[in-house]
This record gives sequence, C-alpha cells and structure tokens, in this order.
Amino acid sequence: MTAICLVRHGETDWNAIGRLQGREDIPLNARGKEQAKIVGQYLQNSKFAAVFTSPLARAKETARIVNRYVGDLPLFESSDFIEKDYGHASGMTVQERDSHFPNGDIPGMESFSHIKERVMGGLERVRERFPDHHILLVAHGGLINVILAVLSEGRIGTGKTKLFNTCISDIVSNGNSWKIIDYNRIDHLGSFAKVTSI
Repeated sequence: MTAICLVRHGETDWNAIGRLQGREDIPLNARGKEQAKIVGQYLQNSKFAAVFTSPLARAKETARIVNRYVGDLPLFESSDFIEKDYGHASGMTVQERDSHFPNGDIPGMESFSHIKERVMGGLERVRERFPDHHILLVAHGGLINVILAVLSEGRIGTGKTKLFNTCISDIVSNGNSWKIIDYNRIDHLGSFAKVTSI
C-alpha cells in the first residue's frame, strides 16, 4: 500500500490578504516559515521514503524546511503538483474576482478536468515510482482540494473545503484506487491555526 501525506504550503503575504496566487511565485512570509517548522516537527517521526513538491517557491520552501525534520530525504519537484492556474483572476482578491467575473467564466483559468487529469496522473507516477512506501507531498490548497473532491466524489474538496496553511491530509492506494484517510488536520498548529488566509 502506498501512502501519501499531503501538506499545504505555509502562509504567504498574498494568503494573508486574500489574494489568489495560482501560478504567481510568491514566497513564504515569516508566519509561513514558522508553520513549516511546526509541521516538520510534528512529522519528524514519520517514516517517509521521499518528499515531492510543487515547483513554486512557497511549496518548495515549505518542503525544504519540513525535510530538515523528516531526515533530509530525496526531494523531487514535479509540475504535476503546481497550483491551479487562475488565469485573469490571478492576483485578485476573491471579492475582486467575483466583481470582475460574476458568472464565474474566467479567461485563462485551468479547468477542473485538466487539473484532475494532471494531479491524478502525478499521484499514479509517484505510486509507480515508490510502491508500498510513505511519501510526503507539499502542494497547494486548490490542488489538494481537487484530489479530495475526486476521491470523495465531490463530498469535500473544491468549492466545499477551506484548507488551512500547512494542514495535513492523508491518502492511501492499494494499487487500484486511492482513499482518503483524513483531511485538513491542523491540530499540530495550535495558535498558528488561527488564519484568515485563502
């Protein structure tokens, strides 16, 4: 059985003010770095075989910080796990997006079906490369929510679940299908769980 621990990246300044980041390469802020340390400490006794990360700075920096606590494991960047492209809404607040695009038709935005194909293919490639291992994957709220939506058949995830910075979600595969074990866990964060970010 392959197990993947999904960790959302730490907070950025754009998270803190509610801007949609998408593919914008925004680094962690001081709070985000502290969140990454806390989740790293929480996971330090986990037996991961490798760490995968999105190529965007906020995910890579989170992954590098966490990796110091989990054993300086092989770290792989994969564009399969890059954040959803918000198209012309990138950089806007949710209120600005809704004002500019009231019908939800946003030019250049990556479709759910495209993200689904990309990320589920990425998970299969991880499973094939590390069968029967425990893997840490650091990615993004929009992307992790797509995974949760697909695996729950829409009960949670995209449009329904607000994922907090450095929350933990766990999924497993028996080789035929993936299953959610838990999602959006933030008990490790304590006072750092009090966030207003998107």
